[in-house]
Amino acid sequence: MTASFFWTRLPSGALRVVGADRRDFVQGQMTADIRSAAVPSAVPGCFLNVRGQIEFFARAYPREQDIYLHLSSSEQAQALAERLRRYIIFDQVEVQDLSAELRTLHLWGGAGLLGLDLRPGEAVTLQEPVTVLLGGVQRSGMPGLDLHYLAQQEPQLTQWLASLGAVEQPEAALEAARVEAGIPDVTRDGFAGSLIPEVGLDLGGPLPSISYRKGCYVGQEIMARLEARGQARYALGRVRTDGALPSHAEVSQGGRVVGQSGAAAGGVALARLRRDLEAGTLVEVAGQPAQVEWPGQ
Repeated sequence: MTASFFWTRLPSGALRVVGADRRDFVQGQMTADIRSAAVPSAVPGCFLNVRGQIEFFARAYPREQDIYLHLSSSEQAQALAERLRRYIIFDQVEVQDLSAELRTLHLWGGAGLLGLDLRPGEAVTLQEPVTVLLGGVQRSGMPGLDLHYLAQQEPQLTQWLASLGAVEQPEAALEAARVEAGIPDVTRDGFAGSLIPEVGLDLGGPLPSISYRKGCYVGQEIMARLEARGQARYALGRVRTDGALPSHAEVSQGGRVVGQSGAAAGGVALARLRRDLEAGTLVEVAGQPAQVEWPGQ
């Protein structure tokens, strides 16, 4: 039987924020505009330090009774939970780490997945065959859904997907599609410590994760200065060669460091590069020759 679409397990962490002040509390921590988001929805955003550098990337799912935060690992979830709890003073908020109880997989590779047409940022809850939270998430350059569920219900869920013609693909296959499509992943690309405009998370980038019209949040003053100044010196691009490239390596030109590569898939890697490099420029990635690419050019 030909696969109608694919599914891939994602390493992930899960936080649940509850309490009467949950929306205002998360609003004051995250770059995304949670207060204006639909219920439910899947809102990508970052948690910055006071210098405006990315500490965590998460997708927030505002729901009727809580806000669910999905991260790239249980370690990330634990670290973010510790940070959020430090900021709770008079807020009626509780942060719960559910990483041991929840799992996430990504559905990709076909249109109208599960009979739905969720665009990136839209979310819905389904009850059959088990209760799942679905979010429209772009991870591969193809239509995609993140599917969040209870770990104990995974056997029923994967059997159901198999009955629909879905075929499991390893994480490496999804990663290769993501890198080729030019979609950043802060954790997998090692972009923590960067500024939002430098790694494709700004407005107009492949994964917009900020609002410049919301209220204050940690790091907001730095982001306002960047917006006023205009383009940052670095931007998200790719480097490509005929061989295999290393991940998370220094990118240089003529002995001068001009960027850092993110995750690599064979001969292509995402990279945080100086914006003044022209497409086709020859650079070295850990001493290996490669060419600069700017997606869309």
